[in-house]
Amino acid sequence: MNLHRLLAAAALSAALAGCSSPRPDQYAGEQPRLDIQAYFNGTLDAHGMFQDRSGAVVKRFVVVMRCQWQGDTGTLDEDFTYSDGSKQKRVWTLQKTAAGTFSATAPDVVGIAHGVVSGNALRWQYVLAQPVGDKVYNVDMEDWMFLIDGRVMLNRTAMSKFGVGLGSVTLSFVKR
Repeated sequence: MNLHRLLAAAALSAALAGCSSPRPDQYAGEQPRLDIQAYFNGTLDAHGMFQDRSGAVVKRFVVVMRCQWQGDTGTLDEDFTYSDGSKQKRVWTLQKTAAGTFSATAPDVVGIAHGVVSGNALRWQYVLAQPVGDKVYNVDMEDWMFLIDGRVMLNRTAMSKFGVGLGSVTLSFVKR
């Protein structure tokens, strides 16, 4: 009987370990190394899509980002144009807090976003106030950005509420 409990506990531990999220430090040795103050400086173009939890593409969009830094403070001024013709603006203010860590704010971000850079990867975690119809929902966002080369970065964002997946955003950034 004790052997069965031990095997069940081991199986549960293995299953839970398989469900854990990646950590930024897993990418510490990856190249090219991401310097977000250098990459997010100047103008970038981004192309993306939002997929609902079933995987259906709900919206496509393009973004023009104008980015600049003054010391350890950066501004990312984003203009979105969606496939339905609607437009949105988001202006991020980033602050380098220590080597490899950043905080950020934006008008539709609830509280403070926290970012960690390691190797070629950047993980942002934040809560976004997302309008849906006449209501606004606070949605947990986990962005993973990976620098591919000096010009291209890929981003995958998982969106959830109370731990339940709502959908994902996929983006490609290209530095001009």
